[in-house]
Amino acid sequence: MPEQPSPRFRIRQCAARLRAGGVVAYPTEAVYGLGCDPADPEAVATLLTLKRRDPGKGLILIASRVDQLLPWVADAPIPGAVLASWPGPNTWLLHAAPHTPAWITGGRIKVAVRVTAHPVAAALCEACGGAIVSTSANRDGQPPARTATQVRTRLGADASDLADILSGPVDRNARPTAIRDADSGTTLRA
Repeated sequence: MPEQPSPRFRIRQCAARLRAGGVVAYPTEAVYGLGCDPADPEAVATLLTLKRRDPGKGLILIASRVDQLLPWVADAPIPGAVLASWPGPNTWLLHAAPHTPAWITGGRIKVAVRVTAHPVAAALCEACGGAIVSTSANRDGQPPARTATQVRTRLGADASDLADILSGPVDRNARPTAIRDADSGTTLRA
């Protein structure tokens, strides 16, 4: 039986595939996510096609550290309530930096961001050297995947368009992360 690659090797391998323009599925706090380089419009287009998601909805960026989000946000300093909730399953809408592309913001003035506490997702961001896109690994409007097998099932034949699937357990959260507006504190997704 061939030896399985180490988790660190797999994370570095998936990070290289993200940097090369690929889309990777990986575990997060509650579900598997689809990720890509947020600065790569072709990678984002591939991700949106896989998910069959309207580009006007915008996308979430996750990071392993706050400084990885700073290029994408205009809010400086980031509000204390936001910082106090990270790392963790809390996604916040912050004012987008002027150069943050519409394919990330959905054409809005804010960008959804999170510093993840999930060890695999955080290690993937760390290996990439910055924030990555994170959206649930499923067709838009369908139940999200909680396992690598479900990723393949939910995406069907299009799963072959993924550059890789980074296997691992999702955390115990029953639902995808809450999304709140940092200005108003309003919860947009519970």
